[in-house]
Amino acid sequence: MSKISALNLIRKPDVMTLGIELPLDNDWSPEAQARRAGSGRPHGVPDLSSQTELVRRADRLGFSAVWMRDVPVFDQVNMGDAGSVYDVFTLLGFLAGVTEHIALGTAAVVLPIRHPLMTAKAAASVDVLSGGRLLLGVASGDRPVEYPLLGLDFDSRGERFREAVLYIRQAWQPGGLPVNGKRVPALDVLPRPVQSTIPLIVAGQARQDDGWLAANMDGRFVYPGSLEKLAAQTAAWSATTAGEGAFISAFHLDLLDDANSPPEPIRFGARLGRKALISHFRRLAESAVDHIAVNLRQSTRPPAEVVEELAADVMPLLSKKTTTLAA
Repeated sequence: MSKISALNLIRKPDVMTLGIELPLDNDWSPEAQARRAGSGRPHGVPDLSSQTELVRRADRLGFSAVWMRDVPVFDQVNMGDAGSVYDVFTLLGFLAGVTEHIALGTAAVVLPIRHPLMTAKAAASVDVLSGGRLLLGVASGDRPVEYPLLGLDFDSRGERFREAVLYIRQAWQPGGLPVNGKRVPALDVLPRPVQSTIPLIVAGQARQDDGWLAANMDGRFVYPGSLEKLAAQTAAWSATTAGEGAFISAFHLDLLDDANSPPEPIRFGARLGRKALISHFRRLAESAVDHIAVNLRQSTRPPAEVVEELAADVMPLLSKKTTTLAA
């Protein structure tokens, strides 16, 4: 049985790791919004023209993960955000072929709107194609419009989520597929994952209690929050999982040219200079946050510049041990 685990790419004993959240553009900055309007591209549809090269660059520079969302339908009225545009498993397979080291994470696949057999097969395929780099973030979904389009009940999504998790875990193991509650040895899903089991990471609460999540998930991905809130969440998650569960959050970043610029809050993150960012990230690391997915959509600087600066001047300094920031 393989001992490869993509969790080891993002969860390190001594440092907090950084990843990148897709779509990898700065389309929410004022300058990019003006360009979008001039080009006729609809509001909410990202600029993907440089994304592949930026993901390759993040891979070469040592970022630990790239994260993508599962948004089947562009709801222009209620959400106004097309997410990563491409089907999440198609995008995962493509990125598996153009990267070598970086973990491929979903944040998150909406389990109740997909048959668990097809999810299990798609995820196993990505895991093999990537050499065991898949982190399967999963959720119950928060977009009610998707459910009636598929003829599904929105209110029962919590129960469907639990059923899907059980089915998928069984489908990845030898012994046959579940049929009417019993495993049929003659039926199998190929390919078998490279990892002994692909890590499941819950995004949000998925309409489950903390005990169930701790027993069935390998990690959790929470919305960005204050230092105090995240410290409380990491402590609770660690206590519930006996320190075994990975803890992940995100941060929307507008990294300014002036390294000494003080922080200014923006939605889900901050506009600030490098020194303030390092200080903030170090405090997250010391609070036992394992991994931060950086979102650059509000960046006023080109994403390529920010990715380079994060790799060179921020990532090497994110110790989980209490340290003093050099002047």
